[in-house]
Amino acid sequence: MRCWRFLADLVAAGTLFVSADAAQLHERELFIPWSDAAPQGLSALLVYADLPDKEPLAVLTHGTSRQPQARNEVSPWALLPQATWFARRGWTALVVVRRGYGKSGGRPDYQGRRGMFADYEEAGEESARDLLRAIEYGSALPQVDGSRAIGVGVSTGGFATVALTAHAPANLVAAINFAGGRGSFADHEVRNQGDLIAAFKSFGKRSRTHMLWIYAENDNFFWPELAAKLEFAFSRAGGQVQFISAPAIGKDGHSLFSRVPAWSSTVDDFLAAHGLSLRPEPLPAPSVPDQPPPEGLNDAGIRAFRSYLTLGPHKAFAMSEHGFGVSVAQLTTDLAARKAVENCRQSARGEKCKVASLDGEAAQQ
Repeated sequence: MRCWRFLADLVAAGTLFVSADAAQLHERELFIPWSDAAPQGLSALLVYADLPDKEPLAVLTHGTSRQPQARNEVSPWALLPQATWFARRGWTALVVVRRGYGKSGGRPDYQGRRGMFADYEEAGEESARDLLRAIEYGSALPQVDGSRAIGVGVSTGGFATVALTAHAPANLVAAINFAGGRGSFADHEVRNQGDLIAAFKSFGKRSRTHMLWIYAENDNFFWPELAAKLEFAFSRAGGQVQFISAPAIGKDGHSLFSRVPAWSSTVDDFLAAHGLSLRPEPLPAPSVPDQPPPEGLNDAGIRAFRSYLTLGPHKAFAMSEHGFGVSVAQLTTDLAARKAVENCRQSARGEKCKVASLDGEAAQQ
């Protein structure tokens, strides 16, 4: 377990107590036991503040890379910034890696009974079962107020969260879908679009959970025209959606969920509108570790290094004479080092790169 200390504990009238501003944020990697994810269960990450009162649950889940190998390398640490956002606002955040991805056991949701992408509704139903299990597990944790839970997902995880609302447990009070869908095999190309739309319609018939959907205007996986069709099918069937078309961001707006400041106020407003603002102000953001940047970095490199320091374990920072590369939230530090060097070579146009930092510590040369 790692923890950040924001302020010192306060002493009043001779009694030690923890104020909200003095809370620690804790991160703990774990496995959620489940026979359907045997033998190891579902890989997960818990992020929470050590406040006196129990906190409701936020379950977050990931997308699916177009590259098969990357699906085997999914780590819950990849969603640490998003989980931290919710933890700072009074939620116990539980990031869950669905079956068959990363270290999670079981058959992945992209391998259905009739093959990959053959049945979107089946894939959604299966991935929703993972989220139901995560909510069941998380709601019973000692630091959790199990009476309220929300679901949050991106891409295929957003699709899974939509499917979850069609089977909503009693404590699911809201859900958020970032760029949800399935079947994108190339930019602006989705297999069997009609079947995907039909799956959203089916989920909408059974969903009565308040939802926020956010799709960027330049999303290349599920572009505006398709996103509008998905929303229409879901809401026309009975689903309750606040749909946000977010401004274009980056080269591909499908990356919106990774850019936390871009959606922070939108999600804050949605939670407030449904009585789910748990704190008058968020807890302070984690401070950047006091680690000097490697010599020779330009201003952009220094900013990237400081950001790298705040992220989870199994990470590496590589640099060359004119470039740098970062890799975070990998399954192993060795994998992070290899990918950081690859990214550095791409940015430096083939220059020789070396690892300068592993897991936030200066690398041995």
